[in-house]
Amino acid sequence: MLYQGSCHCGKIKFEVQAPKALEADYCNCSVCSKGGFLHLIVPLSKFRLLSGKESISTYRFNSGMAKHTFCSNCGIKPFYTPRSNPDGIDINVNCLDSKPETVNVTDFDGKNWEKHAHTLVHKSIDS
Repeated sequence: MLYQGSCHCGKIKFEVQAPKALEADYCNCSVCSKGGFLHLIVPLSKFRLLSGKESISTYRFNSGMAKHTFCSNCGIKPFYTPRSNPDGIDINVNCLDSKPETVNVTDFDGKNWEKHAHTLVHKSIDS
């Protein structure tokens, strides 16, 4: 399936290729839980930015590895480059404009990221 997505104001628009039934992760770390991010990690080859490159701002914290991108106009974070999968991209399922039929959500213990990050690595492998 090809899903369309955007930030709240619509300046950033993207599309992502993903299965009809999505497997998403809910992370309990401070940045994800406060921001309401629902994770869909995919290979970078499955993602295309359609518009808004000039509206993207980046926030980094702690190790500085993750590139938390957000819209400089509305503040919404539609996708980012995750520390666990720097070769992929992490889509916020809540920012998909074309909604999937099914979203299966798994809890991820991001508060203890170091112990659990290895369980995410396979998600950015291109199949």
